[in-house]
Amino acid sequence: MTEPARPRFPIVLTVIAVLLLGVLAALGVWQVQRLQWKLDLIDKAEAAAGQAPLPLEAALALDDPDFRRVIVTCRGLNTAPFVELQTIEDGDAGVRLISACPVEGRGAEGEGTVLVDRGFLPAEIAERPAARDRDEAAMPVVVAGVVRRAPGPNAMTPPPSGRLFYGRDRAAMAQALGVSGPVSPYTVYATTSANPELTGLRPVAPPAAFSNNHLGYALTWFGLAVALVFFYAALLLRRYRPTPSEDR
Repeated sequence: MTEPARPRFPIVLTVIAVLLLGVLAALGVWQVQRLQWKLDLIDKAEAAAGQAPLPLEAALALDDPDFRRVIVTCRGLNTAPFVELQTIEDGDAGVRLISACPVEGRGAEGEGTVLVDRGFLPAEIAERPAARDRDEAAMPVVVAGVVRRAPGPNAMTPPPSGRLFYGRDRAAMAQALGVSGPVSPYTVYATTSANPELTGLRPVAPPAAFSNNHLGYALTWFGLAVALVFFYAALLLRRYRPTPSEDR
């Protein structure tokens, strides 16, 4: 009686399984690295929030001023020209008013101007602060704020319409405000108002929304990798398991 031919080793399937296993493992490792990065970022934000405010110039001179609380002294900020950023704050549609403020001392990256987010105005409020060209004789205005490296627009962000923006394009905002020279990569979110007479203006920094789901993502990718190993082992076991005729 002729002995049944043994199944051939699945080379192509094995190569595909190994490649897929490598991809799943790499994604799991990447999420572990992202988890550590996110934890470090949260620790940095919490540590910065607990530190005493610095003058803006001193904060910008730091290697990494992100999340630092600052005191901003800006001449004529209450009547400075502004652009508007379309946004949603706590579920309310509206705009943020953004002005430019010269930095008297230059920070580590050589910036000469910083953009100041003066606060949020709900869409139903039509009133705006008075705005006029910068006056060197204007009184200095002091506000508290938080330094943040704000994300810029993405490929899906609509282009600005005049002085109305849909993304934080710092260069375009600075140009619209007539700024010449370098602009800081950081934005100052005012937490006190330069225009207390405009009660609808809410000076507030957006929350540092740290969604930390990286551990769950890592476990998912590693779990899929383990499942793939068991699936491949079961496939080989079934392929090479003796048939009843071979057992006799």
